[in-house]
Amino acid sequence: MDTVYTSKRIFLNSASLPAEVFPGGIVVSAHDGKVTRVLPSWAAVERYLKDNEGAYEHFDFGNLMLMPGLVDTHVHINEPGRTEWEGFHTATKAAAAGGFTTICDMPLNSIPPTTTVANLRAKVNAARGKIFVDVAFWGGLVPDNLPELRRLIAAGVFGFKCFLCPSGVEEFPHVTEEQVMEAARLLEGTGAVLAFHAEVECQRLQSDCPRPLDPHKYRSFLQTRPDTMEQRAIELVAKVAQRHDVRAHIVHLSTARALPTIRAARALGARLTVETCHHYLSLAAEDVPDARTEYKCCPPIRGRTNREQLWRAVQARDIDLVVSDHSPSTPQLKLLTDGKRQGNFLEAWGGISSLQLGLPLFWTGCRRYGLSLQETVRLLCTEPARLSGLDHRKSRLDVGYDGDMCVWDPEGTVTVTEDMLEFQHKATPYLNRTLQGVVHATILRGSLIYQRTDVPAFGPPLGSILLDGPKAVVQREELSKSSTLAAGSISVEELEDDDIDL
Repeated sequence: MDTVYTSKRIFLNSASLPAEVFPGGIVVSAHDGKVTRVLPSWAAVERYLKDNEGAYEHFDFGNLMLMPGLVDTHVHINEPGRTEWEGFHTATKAAAAGGFTTICDMPLNSIPPTTTVANLRAKVNAARGKIFVDVAFWGGLVPDNLPELRRLIAAGVFGFKCFLCPSGVEEFPHVTEEQVMEAARLLEGTGAVLAFHAEVECQRLQSDCPRPLDPHKYRSFLQTRPDTMEQRAIELVAKVAQRHDVRAHIVHLSTARALPTIRAARALGARLTVETCHHYLSLAAEDVPDARTEYKCCPPIRGRTNREQLWRAVQARDIDLVVSDHSPSTPQLKLLTDGKRQGNFLEAWGGISSLQLGLPLFWTGCRRYGLSLQETVRLLCTEPARLSGLDHRKSRLDVGYDGDMCVWDPEGTVTVTEDMLEFQHKATPYLNRTLQGVVHATILRGSLIYQRTDVPAFGPPLGSILLDGPKAVVQREELSKSSTLAAGSISVEELEDDDIDL
């Protein structure tokens, strides 16, 4: 039985219809979860319901906004190996409660990291039966896995993340400029993304800083991660993107000082995209309290003036998308528990938890900076889907697309409390903040997976593992004909062994 979702406010984000909010309905197939029909007016809804009486299930959301499900391309799910930090069950449940229907898992901090096909298989096996939303996967680029890159593409990852400075976990070492250039050469023509944690020369620059007076002061930590670290790294990324025909991407841009380099590279033809994060747009260094290490992340939250410049870059479309960089850990690693090291910014794990809060965090800022609903959907849905190669099925409610929807109240407000958070550890800098925009329901391929009630109601974990990859079929054909890669040949039989059983 097909399902009809109706509302007095629908935004399709259509590729062919006007970008406007209208009363109407969306019909989703019970067979494959795809949109089969758009009802473009309330009269069309009434006519459809009358003509097909008894042949559908109907959910009406009144005056709530119904729009495409959100996509977050920067989420750290640390299962297997560090599931006590965050696992697939809790992370995807939080995503569903936040209106996200698709997330992309970063290649660290799980053990093993997603740097080989075997490790990807371990990730997929860990996710089975646990995910409430669809999950795609980044691969990782580390010094010793260049021969694995194309295998990982054929297995279904859509891109690779690397670090230009130490990552913080020993199983995911950073790469040199030479290794980056070789990886970019191997990825030319594949459509895969090469993404960069863009900070360099960490150790030397930290040693140049004056000795911090007090590790419990945020400014002491900020001294150890100056803007220069990002600027120099982004200069390298720009060089890679100009020298090679590869989709280069800068994750979690923190400093506005690098924007001129980004603009210049794009003007010269570089295929370079940029994301920033909710914490860089919502928080400022001057407001971080002493010893509150839930605010620590790398690169760091910078000053108010920098935040204003980032918002202007979002408005000018210099920044392509906004993501969470949800990177949780235990309270013990964040040094939030009692002890001599409690509140030590220099030693605490860097990472902010916010996956569930992305829409209200961003919408609260949009109200201040004058960004529209259309811009919000572009930054939190359309562009993330394009980055991950899922824009052929996600981010729109056009016929043939997945029936993924976020239902929310743009005028409503919510105060963040621990008991509403679905991610595993509740430490977040947003506790007790009142935000605008309340998610009421989330729909995945036509199935209601989350509904806001006094006790939040979740459906079963219906999420799919997405291993579409960038033109995965084309890549498999290319690899079957390829005779030589960085470390020798790959046979068709080896490629068949790389299949991930879904």
